[in-house]
Amino acid sequence: MVSHEKEKPWDTPDVDKWKQDEFKEEDNVSGQPFAEESSFVTLFPKYREQYLKQAWGDVAKALNAHHIGCELNLVEGSMTVKTTRKTFDPAIILKARDLIKLLARSVPLPQAVKILQDDISCDVIKIGGNLDNKERFTKRRQRLVGPNGNTLKALELLTGCYILVQGNTVSVMGPFKGLKEVRRVVEDCMKNVHPIYHIKELMIKRELAKKPELVNEDWSRFLPMFRKRNVARKNKISKKEKKPYTPFPPQQKPRKVDLQIESGEYFLGDRAKKAKELQEKRDKQQEVTDKKRDDRNKGYVAPEEEHRKNKLLN
Repeated sequence: MVSHEKEKPWDTPDVDKWKQDEFKEEDNVSGQPFAEESSFVTLFPKYREQYLKQAWGDVAKALNAHHIGCELNLVEGSMTVKTTRKTFDPAIILKARDLIKLLARSVPLPQAVKILQDDISCDVIKIGGNLDNKERFTKRRQRLVGPNGNTLKALELLTGCYILVQGNTVSVMGPFKGLKEVRRVVEDCMKNVHPIYHIKELMIKRELAKKPELVNEDWSRFLPMFRKRNVARKNKISKKEKKPYTPFPPQQKPRKVDLQIESGEYFLGDRAKKAKELQEKRDKQQEVTDKKRDDRNKGYVAPEEEHRKNKLLN
């Protein structure tokens, strides 16, 4: 009998094969510290310095519970996490790396600390390099957030993830399945696909998952099919006025040297030319100064008073 066809008495239907058991100190069979120290460094922007300085005590406390060392360097603007002699979980250093990465991307500490749990993962989606036009990028990023953040709240409810849009990145925390869905929505939004289409699809999938009779069926017939419509846009064409036809070519424009000869500037010496240029520059400056002074003095000019006649004298 082939090994995979053997009976497995421990494999009962009530066993959850996707469950991740917590890694405890007893699970480290050798009981010895790691052979080498592992460390990760993450840089943070200047505007996060004050917040991190205040919250670093709580960060160190959360990491010390898992026997992870941490360091905040305000001179270089960096955060460092590293394993210690007491660290027993080999994967916790990766969780600590994700923690400082989220803190650098403006995720608040109470939310970022949840990444140390086994059932929560994170993903930092870069959206800055997708578009060259800054105005278009800003509009599409705002489309992802929605009016009063409603689109983002809907995505958080449907995917079970925490989402934060900050600058050129989108930070996401939650289960693996939710991270995958959020990444698809964000990347499509930057490709000019509105998030509302994905939200409708996720809502339908959520309702279909509640029906046990549809577990083994294809759901594509229930999902909406959105077709891309190419809306014809009117291009503004500037009409050029037709000039009357003449067989002769246009008159040649005078060269710079010809103009200097006409004005007599060509025959002046270097000192005279520099003096003339300096005088022209001063005249322009004086003209601008006079204009600004007149604009300032407009506010001090008294308005003309209306002449009122005394009706009693009449």
